[in-house]
Amino acid sequence: MFVHILIIVIIHHCSITSSSAFLPPTTSKQPHIASSSKIFSSASEVMPSNVQTLVDQAKSLFDKSFGDDDADRSFPEYCVSAPGRVNLIGEHTDYTGGYVLPLAIGYNTIGYGRGAIVKKDDSESVKCRIVSTNNPVVEFHVSPSLEASTGSNKWVNYVQGVVLQYLPDLKEDETFIFDLAIVGDVPLGSGLSSSASLEVATAVFLERILDSQGVAYSSAKDAPLSKKQRKMERAVRCKLAENIFCGVPCGIMDQFVSSAGSFGKLLLLDCRSLDYKEVSMGGETASSSETPVLVITNSNVKHDLGDGEYPIRVRQCKEATDILTKMNPSIQSLRDATMKDVEAAAQTAGLDGLLLQRARHVVSENERTVKTADALEKGDWETVGKLMNASHTSMRDDYEVSCDEIDVLVDLAQTFGDEVYGSRLTGGGFGGCTVTLVKKDSAQELIEYLKKQYEAKTGTKCVCFETTPAGGARAIDL
Repeated sequence: MFVHILIIVIIHHCSITSSSAFLPPTTSKQPHIASSSKIFSSASEVMPSNVQTLVDQAKSLFDKSFGDDDADRSFPEYCVSAPGRVNLIGEHTDYTGGYVLPLAIGYNTIGYGRGAIVKKDDSESVKCRIVSTNNPVVEFHVSPSLEASTGSNKWVNYVQGVVLQYLPDLKEDETFIFDLAIVGDVPLGSGLSSSASLEVATAVFLERILDSQGVAYSSAKDAPLSKKQRKMERAVRCKLAENIFCGVPCGIMDQFVSSAGSFGKLLLLDCRSLDYKEVSMGGETASSSETPVLVITNSNVKHDLGDGEYPIRVRQCKEATDILTKMNPSIQSLRDATMKDVEAAAQTAGLDGLLLQRARHVVSENERTVKTADALEKGDWETVGKLMNASHTSMRDDYEVSCDEIDVLVDLAQTFGDEVYGSRLTGGGFGGCTVTLVKKDSAQELIEYLKKQYEAKTGTKCVCFETTPAGGARAIDL
């Protein structure tokens, strides 16, 4: 049976600024997950009511923004959904081809719109139009020369970049035309991948247009892609969109788990081959009453991974890899190195200082991630907790992506008592969230402790919400 993991996310009462400003402010209420009568089109499970609420909001925004247009834009209407994610362990390993262990969460970006493939035309009638809860309508022509937006419209780049990744699927004299309304409830600026959720939702929307007009992927002209291959292809395209058009040198984890997440499961993903394994906490026969839960705590520290320290870490990993490759040509990325290789390079090849620290984190984090997946399936919670604690120490000291607020949260959790197995920073860092593995019966007590102590130390109040491992992106029947 599926083992449902309870995730409680603590959000702070202060403003958040991020590249994902297309989403509405996070509320203090947790999503209500009672079932509605709607059925997801790509699976048999019933749509959670919080998703139904978002669908209704997206439809209302669409009607308000685009409902009075003439018959020139009377194209088929589609609705799509893509979730955010939490990473249990495996941080800053994806862009070096390593291992990650994320899960999709029950918070989503919803796209409701209409669209078609048409002949190229520079007239106003062939413009694409998008609108979000917090932003007015933005119009643009789809062409290879499309330039990235700046300022308050920067969020649009996550849509436009994905559109450009699907443009090669069309004939040279064709382009996309669509109207798309976007809403969501993925917490902003929290490290829960609202941007990847937007990218993947856009991709599924475009795939609906392609499918409706019988257009095959440009990468699969000879044979249709399987459902699994489509999920992988989608993730790759969305990653490239963020790398190329948005200028963020991210890896593929966020887009992949949003695209391919599985209900009740974590994904152990090999970011080089894109092979993945579904992992249950305690295995398929574990008792949910004995399985610990995850508490995700949001520091609410602003971060923008397109600027500052993130690209520096990517460059440092590349420089460390170059040194290791000269020592051992079989090492083409940090994924290929072992801790013995790192130690040898430190002694004989000049790998030192910050480059040594960065390599040491990535190589040891890959090892911890694989061990964590194995320990999870065995129900060895003590080992999982130790690996999580070691991961945070490595991220704080060697990779230097933690911050004071995150360290406060981790320390509070780790010193709470024997009920907590482990706690660590999750996400890219420089703020964001922590993830804590705690005994189920002690989760609420831990939450109250964190809320009280964190407010005492930082002056910030907290609220909570819950979710379970969710499914990945999908089309929704209208």
